[in-house]
Amino acid sequence: MAEDEVLVTGGTGTLGRPVVEGLVQAGRRVRVLSRHPAARARDGVDFVSGDLRTGEGVTAALEDVGTVVHLASLNRSDLQMTQRILAEASRAGVRHLLYISIVGVDRVQAGYLRSKLASEQAIAAAGIPWTVLRATQFFTLVLAGASRLARLPLVPAPRGFLVQPVDAGEVAGRMVELTLGEPRGRAPDMGGPEVLSFAQVIRTYLEVRGRSRPVLELPVPRIPRIREGGLLVPPGGLLGTKTWGQFLRQHRG
Repeated sequence: MAEDEVLVTGGTGTLGRPVVEGLVQAGRRVRVLSRHPAARARDGVDFVSGDLRTGEGVTAALEDVGTVVHLASLNRSDLQMTQRILAEASRAGVRHLLYISIVGVDRVQAGYLRSKLASEQAIAAAGIPWTVLRATQFFTLVLAGASRLARLPLVPAPRGFLVQPVDAGEVAGRMVELTLGEPRGRAPDMGGPEVLSFAQVIRTYLEVRGRSRPVLELPVPRIPRIREGGLLVPPGGLLGTKTWGQFLRQHRG
């Protein structure tokens, strides 16, 4: 039935994979929009060919779909892709569109965050019942940055740069909950259980990996909103349970 069909964009990514798995476990039939769908089909999941940048295959992918979980994101194309899925979803009669955004998009003026905010605004104006979940930076992203910096003999860290990284699997669980429920508009923001300076992020990484490097905190201009907590979950938000240190002990890198 149409209400059981869920189309997931970005379903092969860090967040998309556990979202798809969670939806299948909940008994939903899932389609994943992919530019390279060959040989990926498995029980409960259909991979369909489509490209949100060009629009190729998107109309067909939405046939009989009741819910869209829009997780696909590219820095320069984020708004364009969102507008395309909105237009096609409206024509297809989609009853619920969910979107993953970033905590602080309305407080920190950075290029990628501005595009995410513009996508949120487009969703709210599209006339499709919607849910937006803002999450903080995933541990996997923070790990990539920390591992690169830790190769240096002296590790620089921007002074006062506050973050609240979160486990992507916990965010995926929340996205599945929201997908199975009714449209909510802006859902409470979600982040990790700890507020950390970037220097603390690096020092924890070095400690868990058994490395010895001096960490030098450097003043960075033009980040007052971040020093004031612009990237942190506001009061009333939802916090995960896995800490940065716990994540590092489970993942190499």
